Amino acid sequence: MTQAITLRNFLTHHAAPDGLDPDLIFLIEDIASACRVIGNRLRNAAFEGNHGLAGETNVQGEDQKKLDVIADETFARICGNSRRLAALVSEEQEDAVWLKQPEAGDYLLFFDPLDGSSNIDVNLSVGSIFSVCTVAAPGERDILKPGHTQRCAGYAIYGPTMMLVLSVGDGVFGFSCEYGTGDFRLTHPGMSIPEKTAEFAINTSRHRLWDQPVRRYVEECLAGETGPRGRDFNMRWTASMVADVHRILIRGGVFLYPADEGNRAAGGKLRLLYEANPMAFLVEQAGGRATVGRTRILDVMPENHHQRVPVILGSAEEVTRLSDYHAASEKPATAP
Repeated sequence: MTQAITLRNFLTHHAAPDGLDPDLIFLIEDIASACRVIGNRLRNAAFEGNHGLAGETNVQGEDQKKLDVIADETFARICGNSRRLAALVSEEQEDAVWLKQPEAGDYLLFFDPLDGSSNIDVNLSVGSIFSVCTVAAPGERDILKPGHTQRCAGYAIYGPTMMLVLSVGDGVFGFSCEYGTGDFRLTHPGMSIPEKTAEFAINTSRHRLWDQPVRRYVEECLAGETGPRGRDFNMRWTASMVADVHRILIRGGVFLYPADEGNRAAGGKLRLLYEANPMAFLVEQAGGRATVGRTRILDVMPENHHQRVPVILGSAEEVTRLSDYHAASEKPATAP
């Protein structure tokens, strides 16, 4: 039975046609353990006094929640034991943390330890995002890896059911955490995004700041069945990338956090290495598309490890339409 397949069983027998490196299996299991601990700390936060701000800001200049710090420390403590993990690259740390002299084939772990933490105090779903790349040569300390080099990526979502969603480059698979045992068991095999959708997720409070292609797209969706799209659309926005992308992986849709007049100077809102890249990897593995407007997210060459980028991802038909709108807006005006 599908429900009987544990994460370890999946990784050792089903995850990839040629099998996975045992050290990658150990690292993924460490990631799952870290997520399990974080999920438990979230459930008990009210009893442990861990709601609210930590009183510090992170490298992004954002106020840290107490649970941001706890989640970051949990990833570092548990995953730092992995034998071939060379470095940790976290949203919450200014610099990469090197654990050993890197050797070819060693792993680099990128992670957002607690995505959507502004939702914690109102008890909405939050998550953790992670990505694994490899060291190319002995002694190499280059962490600026384009997304298409990712060895695996995924996220945990801490909702009514704690889930781990994972891809090692051969599809997307969802594992639910069994209450009582703590086992992650395969409940969502072969997750795929429908090519067509009637849902979109965007923060409409930024409408006045949007560029013309995004404004055009949203206004056409809102026009409903009497507009140019000829059908009604639903709008969703959770302010947690994990929650919004999880919904898309389950039932389709498109997620937009585009460049606009308010975030353009910073490059966008979401971070490339530990938010946009892993989510783009998952979305493409599930049959969707992911772009920064026109360019594929996984082809963006990072310039620094906290780099921000625009993000448009989800059902292929809608992302293609948005890419076409961006392309049309960039064409030079025809001379009279």
